[in-house]
Amino acid sequence: MVRPVDVRGFATLLLLLGGGACGRPATGLALGEELFEACMPCHGANGGGNPEIAAPGIAGLPQWYVETQLQGFQAGFRGKHADDLPGLRMRPMAISLREDDIPSIAEYVALLTPVFVPSTLHGNAVAGAEIYIRCVACHGTDGLGNEVLHAPPLVQMDDWYLLQELQNFKRGARGAVTGDTWGMTMRVNTLTLSDEAMEDVVAYVQTLR
Repeated sequence: MVRPVDVRGFATLLLLLGGGACGRPATGLALGEELFEACMPCHGANGGGNPEIAAPGIAGLPQWYVETQLQGFQAGFRGKHADDLPGLRMRPMAISLREDDIPSIAEYVALLTPVFVPSTLHGNAVAGAEIYIRCVACHGTDGLGNEVLHAPPLVQMDDWYLLQELQNFKRGARGAVTGDTWGMTMRVNTLTLSDEAMEDVVAYVQTLR
């Protein structure tokens, strides 16, 4: 069961965005570092995440990807479905960010050292390699993704998170909102995948690290 999130992060963010932020840097890494304090209760001081509260590791993810996801939460593409509890918690945090805050915090997150935690799933990587063939066009043979196609670097993501999001796409908790072109594309690609197939392809992705 996903535990309730610590409200300190949200309170910190409100302080930074409100009167307590009068002397804050205008933009850039300094501002990003300050804003990241609100992320620490869930994602950790090093950005390594916390699976116990379904907070993924975000350290080292590309700036464009972090920006896109925060904007997606703000637009309602993510974090509005009743079955997506982690997303429901994350969306208010994203909404509280000003538009010009997003590049700063994304830049800071991108410069954090990636944290690769041990795999937690037990899929069949050999079977997953066959399934991954259909993913190559967007995510690449190396799993490093493609900014032009809005395809994230899968190799940098926790296996439990990848499985969670594949399941979210399949049941419509992601990729079902009009206007979310790339999310809708991803959802179509998950509709024929069983839970076992999802675990298998995630297991293969872990071998690409």
